[in-house]
This record gives sequence, C-alpha cells and structure tokens, in this order.
Amino acid sequence: MKYTRSTALAAVGVAAALSLTACGSDDSAKESSSKGPSSASSSSSNAGSKADSGSGSDGSQAGNANTGSGGNNGAEAATNGASKNGGKAKADGKATFCKTADLAISAKNAAPDNVSGRIDITMVNRGSTTCSATGFAGVDIKDADHTSSPIERGHAQPRITVLKPGDAAVFNLAYDINTTGKSLASPTNILVTPPNETHTITLKWPAGAGKIKGAYTDVQVYPTHTTK
Repeated sequence: MKYTRSTALAAVGVAAALSLTACGSDDSAKESSSKGPSSASSSSSNAGSKADSGSGSDGSQAGNANTGSGGNNGAEAATNGASKNGGKAKADGKATFCKTADLAISAKNAAPDNVSGRIDITMVNRGSTTCSATGFAGVDIKDADHTSSPIERGHAQPRITVLKPGDAAVFNLAYDINTTGKSLASPTNILVTPPNETHTITLKWPAGAGKIKGAYTDVQVYPTHTTK
C-alpha cells in the first residue's frame, strides 16, 4: 500500500509539474504574441521614419543642387531676356508686312562717284497703319530687248524696318560703272517686289545712272533700312 500511495503521489506531482509547464508555455506564447505586433509595428514605424527622413534629405540636396547650379539666377536672366526680347518681338509682331498697294516707290541715281554705280529705291508707307518692310526686295532689271534678269542679293544682314504711316524705307542696287562706253546692258526698267509681297511695280531706270559694267548678274540688291 505504501508503494502504491507513493507511486500515486509521484504521478500527481508529475501531472502538476506538466500542468505548470504548459501554463508557463501558454503565458510565454501569449506574452510573445502580445509583444510581437507591437514590436513589429515599432520596427516598421522606425524603418518608415528613417526612410522618410532619408527621402527628405535627398530632396533637400536636390533642391540645394538646383539652387547651387544657378537655377534661380538662370531663371531670372531668362525671364529678363524673354521680357526684353518678347517686348521687341511683340512690337514687331503687331506690324504686318507692307503691301505694294500701300507703298509709294521711286528710284533715283545715287552714285557716289564715276566708278561705283548705285541706285536708291525708296518706299514710303502711304497706308493708314504701321507695316514692316524688313528684308530683301525682289528686283528684276528689264533690258531694251524686252528681257528681264533677276538681281542677286548682296552679302548683308536684313535690319528691322518698321514703317509708320508716312515713314520711308530705302534699299539700293550696287554695281560697277562701265567707263569704256561699250556696255552690253541697256536697262530700261526696274521691277520691284517689296519684301514678303507678291505684287510687283515697274519703275523707270533712273536718268543719268551710269552704264553697267559686265552683265546684270554683276548687280546686287541690298536689304531695306529706314531713312531715320
């Protein structure tokens, strides 16, 4: 009987120990489970904070880099340049190209000497609005044999030529004068088409203009400019 009771008591002790161990494991698991999400959340929050902080740092550096590269100064210069150029472009943009019908056109001999031939062709704005005569006029010279030859452009850059009503623009034809008396050219008329126009006007070759040396291909037309 003593043996049996001792065995029974031992069995009860083992069962109690196992029960305590199980409870301890459950409590430990519960504690671990309750701490797990909080810790994970905390870690995630910390990681997110670091990531956000890092991103902000990069953004600031990018901003500083832009500033350091002269972005603001460049933008200011571009704005000022656009303002100045834009103002000019706007002023020029208001003026449409002069129409042949609105221009009083004439030609005169303007040779500075007996060697250099020059004919000045003047265009006066007789219209009621401001117009642009900027560029090269189209010019043909008509010969006594009723043929006409286009005149080549001289090497010069066009200048802005805006004409208010009553203003005048001038362009010239330049050539060498034949002093031998054996010129093969016998010009009778000058056919003028104003810049950016399609309508042509016919002028008489100016009286007293020197004879052309060479051919009509040796005559050059230069761009318009204002007389002011």
